[in-house]
Order: sequence, then structure tokens, then C-alpha cells
Amino acid sequence: MLGALVLTATACGGGKDSGEGAGEGKGKGSEKAVTQQSKAVVTIAPKDGAKAVKTSGALEVTAAEGKLTEVKVEDTKGRQIAGTITGGGASWTPSTHLAAATTYKVHAVAKDSAGLTSAAESSFTTLTPQNTFIGNFTPEDGSTVGVGMPFSVRFTRGITHPADVEKAITIKTEPAVEVRGHWFGNDRLDFRPEEYWKAGTKVTVNLNLDGVEGRSGVYGKQSKTVSFTIGRSQVSTVDAKTHKMVVKRDGKVVKTIPVTAGKPGYDTWNGTMVISERLAVTRMNGETVGYGGEYDIKDVPHAMRLTDSGTFIHGNYWGGGAFGNYNASHGCVGLRDVRGGWDKSAPASWFFNNSMLGDVVVVKNSHDRTVAPDNGLNGWNMSWAEWTK
Repeated sequence: MLGALVLTATACGGGKDSGEGAGEGKGKGSEKAVTQQSKAVVTIAPKDGAKAVKTSGALEVTAAEGKLTEVKVEDTKGRQIAGTITGGGASWTPSTHLAAATTYKVHAVAKDSAGLTSAAESSFTTLTPQNTFIGNFTPEDGSTVGVGMPFSVRFTRGITHPADVEKAITIKTEPAVEVRGHWFGNDRLDFRPEEYWKAGTKVTVNLNLDGVEGRSGVYGKQSKTVSFTIGRSQVSTVDAKTHKMVVKRDGKVVKTIPVTAGKPGYDTWNGTMVISERLAVTRMNGETVGYGGEYDIKDVPHAMRLTDSGTFIHGNYWGGGAFGNYNASHGCVGLRDVRGGWDKSAPASWFFNNSMLGDVVVVKNSHDRTVAPDNGLNGWNMSWAEWTK
């Protein structure tokens, strides 16, 4: 039994040559297992934990002794910030501004010349602005409008950084068409295509204004998506000389209506105008448009606004024999109607019920000048070259 135990122990321990071989092999294996470290160094600005970070110009990721291969920036809701790697992998910058009062996490990876990678992470929070602005827009989300309707934004504060604000508003259309913006002063920005919209076009606008510095120390606080659809095409042409209006629907004449335009001294604007407001009944007072007490009509039916300065196309029940014969208004375009607007067969009632916001009304052969492009939604009176200048 003792001999058997000794023999077993010797067999389990192995011989002298076997032990030395195992020891040498183990030593060499340990040397090969040493992990090589990447030479690439990733730097993230702002520093981890930074507060009150500016929404533009502060975020940048760089790599030394290597090239950036991945940069991911997202807020606490998982919304990512797009960006671009430049300089052959030396740096990354965001393609847009950051939202205000928001915490972001940054994860970046770089690779050195040997193919070894290194990574860095950071978290920071953007500033909370003391002064803000929004943009009041037309048309409304979900609406169907005529082919002349621009997307118009009127800002609550004057904008001194227009390029940054305009960049934050993106428009996509189906079918695709080029849409460009034009500033009227420093508080209004309108967008339109070169020609009238095509009927049936679907338009989606992304107002990514949250965090945009519109003027020094004043930041946007709006993040909204607006969609609207272009309805059928309707363009109506008023001839102030013949006192008639021709209504075309999808290029075909559907009705010719006798009208009365502005009388001498109160001539109607010439040019292309867009219906921007519809009122079944309204009050028209000459004092509101600089005509003193020349008129005050409390129950004007079927009124549709064409300019901010007070030009309407509306029902008229006091015009007598003017319709189709002579111009008798204070600058508006009048169509025969009845007091209260109850007669659905009246021309004004028909036109009101067959029109929508964004429809086009063109006035020609009047003795006044062409309406200003910013007097209402009337940017169509500018050439495309002027619009995009």
C-alpha cells in the first residue's frame, strides 16, 4: 500500500523535465497577455459636469495621436445631436445648436495608427435663459390651404442673428420642391417656393428654435413640428377696368363675377394678394385705415382679408348698380350681397363658401401701385431673384 501511494504521488507531480517545460511555457504566456494601450487621446469640451454651457460654440470633441471614429451626443430623452467629423478625424462639431436648460451626455471613440481604440465620456448642462422669444406662425398645424399660402413666422423679439434663426427652421415637402426664406424687417420670416405650390403638396415644418440665440442674450424656447396640406388651386383675377372677376379652379374658369373696386382717390392695390383671414360678418370703420369718419359699417358680410392695411374682398349690400359697371369702394373689392349674408345665391356668398385661406386674388388695371410684398402674405410680388437675395 505504501509503495502504491508513493507511485501515485510521483505520477501526479510529473518528472523533472515535465515541470521545467510547464514553467517556461507559463512565463512566456504571461508576457503575451499584457494589454497594449491606445496612444489616441480623446478630449471633450465642455468638461464633465459643466453647468450653464452656451447652446452654440461650446461643444467640441477632438482627438490627438489618433482619429475619431464615433461621437454620440444625446439628451436625457435619448434625442441625438447630429454632427460632423472633420480634419481627417481630428475633431467633431455639432451640426446644430443645443437646447437650453438640457443635460447632454457625450461618448466619443478614437483609434490610433496601430488600430487600438480609446474612449471618453462627459456630461454637461446648457444654460437657462433669462430672456426668450417665440415665433407666431401661419398657417395652423393640420390645416388645408390655398396654393398661395407662404409659411410665415412673426417673432416676439427683433432678431439680430437672422442666419442662426433661419437655419433652425427646416421645411420638407412631398413632392419635393425648393423652399426659401425671406426676411421682412427683423421680426418676420416668410418661406415659399418659386411658383405657387402644386395642389396636394404636403408641407412639414420643424421649428427647432429652443436654444437659438436670436439676439444677444435672448434665446428661442420653441420646439414644434407643423404640417399643412395644399388644397386645390384657385386663382381669381379682378380687372378694375372691366369691373369683373374671373375665378379659375385648377386652371379652368368656374365663374365670372361682377365687382366694384376702389373709386378714384381710393384705388385698390394692383398685384398678387393672398387671402389671410375669413370673417362671415365684420365691422369696417374708416377710422382704422386713415379715412376718418367716412364710413362705419357694422355688418359687412363674407369678408376676406387681402392686406394688413385693410384691403378686403367682401360682400356689399349698399353698392346699388356699381357691380360690373363702375368702381365705388374705398379700396376694397366688393361683390353683390344682402344684409346679413343670408342669400346663398348672392355672388359674395358663393365666393366666400368656395374660397379658403391661401387662395390667390390678383388685381390688375387699377390706378394704384403694386401692393408691398410685406403688406399681408403677399411676397409673390417679388421676383425669385429678389426673394432669394
